[in-house]
Amino acid sequence: MHVRNRESQADRSARTRSALLESAARGLSRYGYSHLKLEQVARDAGYTRGALYHQFEGKQELTLAVLDWIGETWTRQVGPLVERETEPVAALLALARGHAVYCRRTGARVATALRIEFSGQDHPVGHEIERRYEQLVERCRRLIVAGRADGTIAPGPPDRTLALAFVGALDGTVTALADLAPLDELLTARAVAGVLGLDPMAVTESPSP
Repeated sequence: MHVRNRESQADRSARTRSALLESAARGLSRYGYSHLKLEQVARDAGYTRGALYHQFEGKQELTLAVLDWIGETWTRQVGPLVERETEPVAALLALARGHAVYCRRTGARVATALRIEFSGQDHPVGHEIERRYEQLVERCRRLIVAGRADGTIAPGPPDRTLALAFVGALDGTVTALADLAPLDELLTARAVAGVLGLDPMAVTESPSP
């Protein structure tokens, strides 16, 4: 009986945490870090401010937890789409499509918004955003290197420069086409195809993951 009670309490705590993270992600997307109100985050999640402070010490810890949550959910949803592709170009296009679909989630664009807000600032949230951004750029760079090695991506700008352009096209198109599903997926794939020197019109519609 005591074990079941402890498990039940753990489950309730996990549900509270998840609801608060989703609410915070929505708030960060709409208002940014500076204007995020923790009381509003708690209220929108259906909890009191005390419940929020039971889970998180403050805005910084909450925001870092949101970034972890986004990273984990992105990896679970988009990662397998990329990994199942055996060819580098197909993997890059799968990443673009998967990212566009993932970004339909409420608050999924928070990382891009925070990167702009914290640009040039010495702040833990800004540092974490940049770390995660560099991980994505490096992942794309490795696929670009592999694509050039097998001849499917033509020689041209340095690998990292092309990876930066790829991620820029990815984020920019997804942001511009917010709430325009299903065209967001197709046009994001075409945008990154163009960056890679491929024929964008050769990218056709496919079922969303």
